[in-house]
Amino acid sequence: MTGRVAYRNARLLDPATGLDQRGDLLTEGGRIADFGAGLFNGGVPDGIETVDLSGLCLAPGLVDMRVLIGEPGEEEKDTIKSASRAAAAGGITAMALLPNTDPVLDEVAGLEFVARRAREVKLVKVFAYGSATRGTEGKEITEMGLLAHAGAVAFTDGTKTIASAKTMRRALSYAKTFGKLIVQHPEEPSLASGGMMNSGEIATRLGLVGIPREAEIIMIERDLRLVELTGGRLHFAHVTTSESVELIRRAKARGLRVTCDTAPHYFALTEVDVGDYRTYAKVSPPLRGEMDRRAVVEGLADGTIDAIASDHVPQDQDQKRLPFAQAAPGVIGLETLLPLTLELVHKGKLPLLKALACVTVNPAAILDLPLGRIARGAAADLVAFDLDRPWQVDVSAFQSKSKNSPFEDRPVQGRPLRTIVDGRTVWAEG
Repeated sequence: MTGRVAYRNARLLDPATGLDQRGDLLTEGGRIADFGAGLFNGGVPDGIETVDLSGLCLAPGLVDMRVLIGEPGEEEKDTIKSASRAAAAGGITAMALLPNTDPVLDEVAGLEFVARRAREVKLVKVFAYGSATRGTEGKEITEMGLLAHAGAVAFTDGTKTIASAKTMRRALSYAKTFGKLIVQHPEEPSLASGGMMNSGEIATRLGLVGIPREAEIIMIERDLRLVELTGGRLHFAHVTTSESVELIRRAKARGLRVTCDTAPHYFALTEVDVGDYRTYAKVSPPLRGEMDRRAVVEGLADGTIDAIASDHVPQDQDQKRLPFAQAAPGVIGLETLLPLTLELVHKGKLPLLKALACVTVNPAAILDLPLGRIARGAAADLVAFDLDRPWQVDVSAFQSKSKNSPFEDRPVQGRPLRTIVDGRTVWAEG
């Protein structure tokens, strides 16, 4: 437990309530004790530490619902410690880890290992998904009840698709009995097999095998039918096509229990950014065309797309500096999640509070986590950031062990300057 800290002269932002006003905020221990305009008009009482934010934005800490790291099994890519440092530097106060480790997080012991390591590191809050199927092989569903009791926030095969309709039906039904969510990587494997980038003119010109947009669309169409059949809860990860957004929009209008997210590279980049075999722009699903990028932005603006996740997939140099066909997919994203989300604000595509909701209260609500809000008694998980500060992405200065970012040297605007978890400052500039 820490003492009391007063954060003064801040622009208080809470997407959950629409709060946007100048004021102060008081934390006591790990909780928010009070906040508002004129909170310390009579001065800060003795015994309270004071931090003058001088007009900086103070918002709930970011909740990143899609993070892959290498621990256990591939610690050279990222560990819970290095990823936590990167998250803290990016203003992220909570992250949910995918189960695609070695061994896979399909047993209670794996979840307990993650929880123990997170307690030892003691930086940001670390949650974990349980694997939906044993070994993420898409055949036999896991003991979801035991995994839920051990702390699994939801169930997914992470970077792999649950390809069997029969298995997905069982997973949705079984997870429903425990009040849990299934998260799907929507990509029909037989259509995507051997593919390297988005199918189309650019792939043809580069001589690369393309992945058709239909691979995503077909899987979403199928799974929406299974949600209708089972009444389960389903979340589609990193949607990328205009048809995907429209299908989910219609499903929500019909009352289906469906949510979805996207990642910054799907609204900040297109297939053109693959350039001349640029492996740092190789991701799964692949970068799409400009019309799809615009549809993703529109989906965020109208609320069809609920959340933005970093989709952090670290890859070391040995797996990226290869011919495009052999290079591993994935980009790091923990330290660029906030500035790239704020690009949507600076370009007039999303209001500030709506953009922040996509990385705070919305992902927290999807995972049933009591986070992402500024409220009395709520966890004191906060980020102070300069909305307008310009800077240039310098991957060499990032905390992640891996440096596979397609945003190197990109000029951005908006930077986290202080990250607070349970009332403790876990990162501050300088």
